[in-house]
Amino acid sequence: MLEIENLTLHYGGSRILNGIDLTAETGQVTCVMGTNGVGKTSLLKALSGVHPRSGGRYRLGDEDIGRAPAHVLAKKRVGYVPQGRDIFPLLTVRENLETGYACLPRSERRIPEEIFDLFPILKDFLNRRGGDLSGGQQQQLAIARALIMKPRLLLLDEPTEGIQPNIIQQIGRVISYLRNTGDMAIVLVEQYFSFAYDIADKFYVLERGAVQLSGAKADLDRDRLLAAVSV
Repeated sequence: MLEIENLTLHYGGSRILNGIDLTAETGQVTCVMGTNGVGKTSLLKALSGVHPRSGGRYRLGDEDIGRAPAHVLAKKRVGYVPQGRDIFPLLTVRENLETGYACLPRSERRIPEEIFDLFPILKDFLNRRGGDLSGGQQQQLAIARALIMKPRLLLLDEPTEGIQPNIIQQIGRVISYLRNTGDMAIVLVEQYFSFAYDIADKFYVLERGAVQLSGAKADLDRDRLLAAVSV
């Protein structure tokens, strides 16, 4: 579903990503890990079109992606759940979910019942403003909003950050469910090692904006992987 080659990204004169090669397959969770400041969030911004990459090839399915901005990639069904969630605090839960309609034809503009099966609390809070939700509830809303657009590539940036343990477990179950449906490729940026190791099929470890270590979970030694992502 996703293949990038030699991807680079700059902020002004600073080069943040240095020739990243990465693939993500449908029906798998591909986890990007590393210590703070190595370029993980910048990678997802490049993949979502939020920040333009400086160079490299980006292939989505059977299509080469040029310099497509975020709204074009969203219509190509690239779903992005950013770090910090970025829900609309003054809109209701229902209205937040409905913002995902922009990527859908009118005939498909509805909230699937599956969303409430995955996140039951959202059904109870449909008329509550997003800013009145707890951090964990906002994270559920952010993921649900991305799912409204029926993504074939789902990008998740640290979905467990600042979230209570019971919600982390629920998010883990949701990611596993989405992987097992076989409808999308999932790229997960995550700092919580045990969560990531349990859920991922493949790992990429970044250091100074480059891939230091990569491979399928079955081919990587757990202790070596842990040492590579530890401070």
